[in-house]
Amino acid sequence: MKNIQLRSFWTKIFAEKETHGRLADFTTTPRVIPISVLAVGIGVTGAYVAVGLLKLIGLFTNLFFYQRWDATMTSPAGNHLGAWVIVVPIIGAVIVGFMGRYGSERIRGHGIPEALEAILLRGARVEPKVAVYKPVSAAIAIGSGGPFGAEGPIIMTGGAVGSLIAQFFHLTDTERKTLMVAGAAAGMAGVFASPVAAVLLAVELMLFEWKPRSLIPVALASATAAAARRGLLGAGPIFPMAAHTTFVGAKALAGCALVGLVGAGLAALLSIWLYAIEDTFHRMPLHWMWWPAIGGLVIGIGGYIFPPALGVGYDVIGSLLQGDATTRLIIGILVVKSVIWLVSLGSGTSGGILAPILMIGGALGAALGHFLPNQGMGFWPLIGMAAVLTGSIGSPLTALVFALELTHDVNMLLPLLVGVTLAHTLITLALPRSILTEKLSRRGYHLTREYSTDPLESMFVREVMRSNIVALPGTISIQELRQSLSVEHGRSGQWLYPVVEVGQSLMGVITRRELQDLVSQSRAGEDQGELELSDIVSKKPQAVVAYPDEPLRAVVYRMAETGLTRLPVIERRVNREGGRQRRGTETGVAKLVGVVSLNDLLQARVMNLQAERKRERVLPIRIFPLGARNRVMK
Repeated sequence: MKNIQLRSFWTKIFAEKETHGRLADFTTTPRVIPISVLAVGIGVTGAYVAVGLLKLIGLFTNLFFYQRWDATMTSPAGNHLGAWVIVVPIIGAVIVGFMGRYGSERIRGHGIPEALEAILLRGARVEPKVAVYKPVSAAIAIGSGGPFGAEGPIIMTGGAVGSLIAQFFHLTDTERKTLMVAGAAAGMAGVFASPVAAVLLAVELMLFEWKPRSLIPVALASATAAAARRGLLGAGPIFPMAAHTTFVGAKALAGCALVGLVGAGLAALLSIWLYAIEDTFHRMPLHWMWWPAIGGLVIGIGGYIFPPALGVGYDVIGSLLQGDATTRLIIGILVVKSVIWLVSLGSGTSGGILAPILMIGGALGAALGHFLPNQGMGFWPLIGMAAVLTGSIGSPLTALVFALELTHDVNMLLPLLVGVTLAHTLITLALPRSILTEKLSRRGYHLTREYSTDPLESMFVREVMRSNIVALPGTISIQELRQSLSVEHGRSGQWLYPVVEVGQSLMGVITRRELQDLVSQSRAGEDQGELELSDIVSKKPQAVVAYPDEPLRAVVYRMAETGLTRLPVIERRVNREGGRQRRGTETGVAKLVGVVSLNDLLQARVMNLQAERKRERVLPIRIFPLGARNRVMK
């Protein structure tokens, strides 16, 4: 008996339960528990994958620039190769090109757009070889001097790991998507020690929903990866800063607004230039396998002119935040780093965008800081980083929290909020898509990233149902139906007829076509004229119904599952015990109150459009009282 009860318990936990008709704040089921358990395992794996990628980048950096076997992260800027530094990125780019052509073409690109494509178009299915080729190709590209970040590749790699683990289990596409995003968030949390920003990035950019069923596993995976990172790389922050003052004043906040607007403008220019360069490569009479080599040549020249532009550049970001930004460093980043990053990324090589954007944004903030009130070391570079990041990826909350977690300077919350809000305002008005979603749009897939409550969630059946309908008594005979149907035939709009008994209790439904067939058979002389309608309805399956207090979302799902486009609406059955009413019991009378159809559901959309477009003055302002106004007119 215990085994049966235990099996029943786990069946309830692991089975996908029907929630479409459940009236609750959330539609989450106990199914979230096993998915969360898998997500925790993915979080641990993601942390180790992040550490492995960083060590792989360090290994290739040491091999390419210092000819030594060492996995310690180091900057390629201190190399002594001289002019030979121009050749190193070309070698790495050629290797990446061959890996893309003969290994997997999906290793090309930023990483995040490829993850989005897998989520939206391939049911979160990622090939196993992508989990190998992506980190190796990114490590080679960055280790040979590529001006990229590790976050894009780790997001794709962590997502691939999550997808592969999910593919071993009997899961839905939505659950695979959740676990893939959990792996991506775990990877980002492992690299940057930013678990909250990783969750926000998942919500704002990758999940395309904000539901507990996906948020809980992703958050647990990110938290687990951040906790595991503590023992592997340290707790963070990776760019510590001295705390700034609690309130900076009105002039400084105005400066934050200015930096936000300028940062958004720079982000827009970077996006436009990037895809203009990508279009130029597509027009070249050369196989795409060789495009990264051209980008590598530009990297090599830029690295020869300005060595700090090579590699990930975490040390350069740290210098900007510590107030060590010289004029040469600022100009070198804004010019050389931007150029080699845009050209190499447009060539289709493998690398991320977050670290370069942080560096470019930090340089912009440091440049503008010369003309703005002095607020201490790193203040304006951090605002610039968050502003350009917001303008580039279109995720203001992610950028804000990311900046806080990178520095642990909570006093920067208000200035950052002003900067990212103004940046987000400008970029949403200036560009239709972000630097990440533009790639998907060019492949023919448009994303809408505005999350709002569906009108079908906030409107109820009672608001759109039709109560002025014809209901047929179950005691009516087929012969009596002839005259009733001929009279009703001239009326328009009703194709489903509820059949009721005494007290308007619903017995079943019958369609107009079925009624016409019954009458036709009776006229043909078949012996069923004495049959009552209740005899016909009782042989049919139980009618699918709707309830007045249900959200329209539940009715839409029910129609989609059954193929029906019209449902009778009945009051919920109640059972009175001790003066209280219990809903959903099987006793009582199911009284018919109306019918709801698919056309009625469209009224929710119409009302939503009216709410958005119809303008009216609800509270008119009167300057004079009515009596005084009349005296003035006289």
